[in-house]
Amino acid sequence: MSYESQMLEDLGMPARIEVENALLKILFKHNGVIKEFGSGQEIVDEIANEFKLDENQRSAYLQTIYRKENRVKRAYLWHRLLFRAADSLAREKLVSRPTSTFSLTHKKEWMLTEEGYDKALRLLNIPISQKYFLPTKSYEVEKIVKKLNQKPRPKDHNPFDTTRKLLTSTKEYAIRARGFRQAVIEAYDYQCAFCGIKIQAPDGMCWEVEAAHIVPHSVNGKDDIWNGISLCHLHHWAFDAGWFTIKNDFEILISEAVNSLPKNYGKISDQDFLQISNKNLKIILPESKEIYPHQNSLVWHREHKFYPKITSL
Repeated sequence: MSYESQMLEDLGMPARIEVENALLKILFKHNGVIKEFGSGQEIVDEIANEFKLDENQRSAYLQTIYRKENRVKRAYLWHRLLFRAADSLAREKLVSRPTSTFSLTHKKEWMLTEEGYDKALRLLNIPISQKYFLPTKSYEVEKIVKKLNQKPRPKDHNPFDTTRKLLTSTKEYAIRARGFRQAVIEAYDYQCAFCGIKIQAPDGMCWEVEAAHIVPHSVNGKDDIWNGISLCHLHHWAFDAGWFTIKNDFEILISEAVNSLPKNYGKISDQDFLQISNKNLKIILPESKEIYPHQNSLVWHREHKFYPKITSL
């Protein structure tokens, strides 16, 4: 038995497979990413707390003597066990290594892959069907987000996707849809562009806001950042139904049909569901102009979804 294995046994440390499963669950809890296991990192103690490790287990260290350099190198045993577990997950392609994640996000973090995400959900008894609504990131979805955000803004944008029929994989559809959703709601800082509401579920498992297509999927609207807008459930429905639209200068235009609603319709306390905004207010926009909604998408919505339908503004 090796020196390290003997120490693990003598101290009653958890088995590596147990640590691997704990890492997957902690990654899910932390939205799919955790930092490297350096001294002083909160994540190191958080996982140790999961196993109820005592002070001896947390502070024990391995000692390696470098005879040629006449020096001693010490490494915490618990940190080493965490790294070996994460390294094993990376070899199984359940997480990405910090070097790979850095090339994508410029942060040295371990990140769940789609396979790792699925395994974490199984460990937590969460249906995989909920993935679309969860805030947890995956390496594959982050690649889609990066691609969407880095595309140069086209002058003449075609908001219709002529290639969608070429995507035959259900998994490919799902990853692209989640990439679109994540890119859009992050661009708007998880706020509704119409009313500004920003709120998560109490357990942090989902955001209220949704990624709405300006030109909808039903007519092959593209899954790109210029055809997306972040809206709460209510105003997503109102936008799709044609109760309001957006002018080319991003001013909100509300349908005059609201004036014909019966008195007991669409009320939220003493306001109707569109008075949360006002006719002269512009939508909340992303920080970068490069990812503002494209005018070609907005024109289509005004001409085809707004009530009453109009030809120009």
